[in-house]
Amino acid sequence: MILIILLVMALTLFLLWCLLLLPRRNQPGWEQLSGVRYAHRGLHDAEHGIPENSMAAFRKAVEHGFGAELDVHLMADGNLAVIHDSSLRRVCGKDAIIEDLQTADLDKYPLLGAEETIPLFQNVLELFEKEKPLIIELKVERGNAAALTDAVMALVQNWHGTYCIESFHPAVLLHLKKHYPAVLRGQLSQNFLRGSEAGNLSLPVRIILTMLLTTFFTRPDFIAFNHEDRSCLSLRLMKRLYQVHEAGWTVRDPETMNLLEMEGILPIFENFIPS
Repeated sequence: MILIILLVMALTLFLLWCLLLLPRRNQPGWEQLSGVRYAHRGLHDAEHGIPENSMAAFRKAVEHGFGAELDVHLMADGNLAVIHDSSLRRVCGKDAIIEDLQTADLDKYPLLGAEETIPLFQNVLELFEKEKPLIIELKVERGNAAALTDAVMALVQNWHGTYCIESFHPAVLLHLKKHYPAVLRGQLSQNFLRGSEAGNLSLPVRIILTMLLTTFFTRPDFIAFNHEDRSCLSLRLMKRLYQVHEAGWTVRDPETMNLLEMEGILPIFENFIPS
């Protein structure tokens, strides 16, 4: 009797887990993103004066026929900057926060090792108009998920290009789900249970994000997972049960890219130029 009760409890928990992992299915548009390789933060090459997330890196991606993945922050004046970190210490060598700056300030923060400065999102959109697609990552800071998402959507809704939006922060996906349901949305994740990836996140939050347990509420169209962490049981279950679309980051060798592409996974790559 006890064994039966335990089996019923285990089955119930498994079914609940499956329910929590239910994505949105069959949303049109994924086919326009497929078959494209995406240069991570543009086709950057710091040794040759082409910094990540710079206009030079994005121009090089366009010249080689690649799409691009890029990172977007909301500045103090409501405009959007393309840069990975909120802090400018790593890429500009200066102590400043991008959310505190205005557009006129950007010229004061050249990207390290180059004459390039932090680009505006609208300039990247102009470059990629009618070119290959963009994977647009929204970087939430200080609880600005809704304002950031609205600012991005104000620019892309009349843009003549193909794109999807992704974020680590579930609030972005919830806002897209409620206000912009036609947009392809993706949940970014990785193994946050590794100490090096924990940051300031509490253990429950790290478990929830790693195991993709916000999926039932945000209903993403795809999962963008660190390809080195693809053994994640939740991701494997979503692939098996729901055939969820997947993007893999960040690929740094042709062999891995070929393996991912054979599985139908969008590759986001850097540090080499695919042939």
